[in-house]
Amino acid sequence: MLFHITIAVLVAVAQAKFYTDCGSKLATVENVGVSGCKEDAKECVLKRNSNVTISLDFVPSEDVSSLQTVVHGIIMNLPVPFPLPQPDACKDCGLTCPLKAGSKASYQSTLPILKSYPKVKVEVKWELQDKDGEDLVCIIIPARLN
Repeated sequence: MLFHITIAVLVAVAQAKFYTDCGSKLATVENVGVSGCKEDAKECVLKRNSNVTISLDFVPSEDVSSLQTVVHGIIMNLPVPFPLPQPDACKDCGLTCPLKAGSKASYQSTLPILKSYPKVKVEVKWELQDKDGEDLVCIIIPARLN
């Protein structure tokens, strides 16, 4: 009996991930990575006055001609936009648009964490949206600005 409980706990820990899907409608998210954030972390620590790189592997369920990156920091249930140096996800992010349905796509972007940002806990909402504003990918990453 103890053996079965131990195995169940190990499986649950192995499946733990630091992000949650917040409504990826037009794609299946396969993997998410954030520089400096461990897979089993409860929150990612984002150092101010540095850059953080996010990588997303996903499979679109339909052909996609263009993608925009939209990032918000949610603080006390209020979404605050994070400005990105390049919001076009098809430029300098590893994607070659158009994307084909059923083909794995790998996206990568770098977000500057400015020194002027306050030291706060924040949920980072990262979206990749099609030309109609529909979410292909939507993930939330609990984080702390340090």
